[in-house]
Amino acid sequence: QVELVESGGGLVQPGESLRLSCAASGEVFSIETMSWYRQAPGKQRELVARITDDGITDYADSVKGRFTISSASAETMYLPMNSLKPEDTAVSSCHAPGRPAYAEARGVYDYWGQGTEVSVSS
Repeated sequence: QVELVESGGGLVQPGESLRLSCAASGEVFSIETMSWYRQAPGKQRELVARITDDGITDYADSVKGRFTISSASAETMYLPMNSLKPEDTAVSSCHAPGRPAYAEARGVYDYWGQGTEVSVSS
């Protein structure tokens, strides 16, 4: 099993910055690269940032140029967020897919953190 824990959320004013962190613990060897998702009030959860199998970063259009995904290790992922806007208000969660062999063995195919709240307002 794997536990994902996010941190770094908070209440900030437009234009300010936050850095989200995701820490993985447990059977970290059983998960693939982590990604960031968020769910804004009244909206569906969306993919915010990820690193592809080729090591290429990918971002939602709404955050390009402002957010940066970084994976320091299999256990740690960051999302520095600059120039925050009110529309960035959301609960942000990290996600890690289980590696197929381990996922099947454990019956767990996806791991999610509990989320950290980002609130941007004046």
